[in-house]
Amino acid sequence: MDSATPIGIVIAFAAIFGSMVMEGGNPAAIISPPAMMLVLLGTFGAAMASGLLKDATGMAGVMKGAMMAKTHTADEVITQVVGFAEKARREGLLALEEAAKDIDDPFLKKGIELAVDGTDPEELRDILENEIASMKSRHKGSAKFFEAMGGYSPTLGIIGTVLGLVHVLENLSDPGKLGHLIAGAFVATLWGVMAANILWLPIANKLKRVSEMEVHHRELLLEGILSIQAGANPRVIEQRLLTYLAPKDREAAAGKKAA
Repeated sequence: MDSATPIGIVIAFAAIFGSMVMEGGNPAAIISPPAMMLVLLGTFGAAMASGLLKDATGMAGVMKGAMMAKTHTADEVITQVVGFAEKARREGLLALEEAAKDIDDPFLKKGIELAVDGTDPEELRDILENEIASMKSRHKGSAKFFEAMGGYSPTLGIIGTVLGLVHVLENLSDPGKLGHLIAGAFVATLWGVMAANILWLPIANKLKRVSEMEVHHRELLLEGILSIQAGANPRVIEQRLLTYLAPKDREAAAGKKAA
């Protein structure tokens, strides 16, 4: 699990409220339920209107996935694929049929099962590449929804400020209330900008990053599955898959293997 997003969000809010306290302000002054409802709920509604209903209804699950994203340990994946290659080279490709039942990764499991079933290599490549393309499309839609929220949020904040200023003009006859009303009017803009830059846009970028990592992971598996089906030497497969890793990660993988 990668918890960078919730940690980063907490740090950002802590910096904002901390600086406010250091300047002698009261953090409770910006806790305004009307402004927060307008910005948060209004932003969600505007983003829903710009997309599909399934994008909005799946927001909670997508946020959870962004907050605690699953990460793959590349060296462990390579070790697993090479192990399958060695087994297939010793006992034949059909020997992987039983091993495939214990595979947790659905993409790898599907690829191994198709290879064992004797699927044509080109057809197998097409099927798995289509799986990757379909996944990228889903991830793109999720990230786009949060990007839309990041775009609408500051505008909803401005709308809240305009509404607050209208209320200020209604009370010009009572100067004692003006300071409080003007301050409250600008709280909406604060929440609009703050939500966009601390919540929605960071989550959208996290989803893009997670998608890139998942695509890279599946491309590595695709290469491994096709190499196993072709009957390539396990050492050659290992070296081929290591090219998908950064130099530091290759060194780390080599160190673990030597240990």
